[in-house]
Amino acid sequence: MHLTLSAITTRKKTRLLDDALQEFTSRLSHYATLHQDQFPSEAALRKSLQIGVLQKSGRTPAKLILLDSRGRTMSSEDLAVWIGRERDSGTQHQHFAIGPADGWSKESRERADLLLSFGPMTFPHELARVMLAEQLYRAFTILAGHPYHGGH
Repeated sequence: MHLTLSAITTRKKTRLLDDALQEFTSRLSHYATLHQDQFPSEAALRKSLQIGVLQKSGRTPAKLILLDSRGRTMSSEDLAVWIGRERDSGTQHQHFAIGPADGWSKESRERADLLLSFGPMTFPHELARVMLAEQLYRAFTILAGHPYHGGH
């Protein structure tokens, strides 16, 4: 499976969070091909999607998953089941995107295959990226039967 992690942000990375992101993306790369993008605006992300990034990702179009506080909350196990079901049904690429500070537009939310929420709290983009990478790593370890998750 191929994963893309995108974020709409103009902030510079912080060393502490960059190290954590690197740690989890490195671990995740054992389970999936990983690519990361950063966009200065939602319009820039939409433009990259319109030129076919999602369509060129394999035999099937990529799934677009937007992180949004109004989205569906899932446990780590639920996320693993969802990823596994998508993988097993032929999805080759999942594109996860963290949105702009004021939230995704209606147009982007309607285009998404899934709106995913970490809950009603607001997190800095840099921290949300680390949390997303860790949860994706956790999901893949759950699917692989690796003891990292441990059921908690």
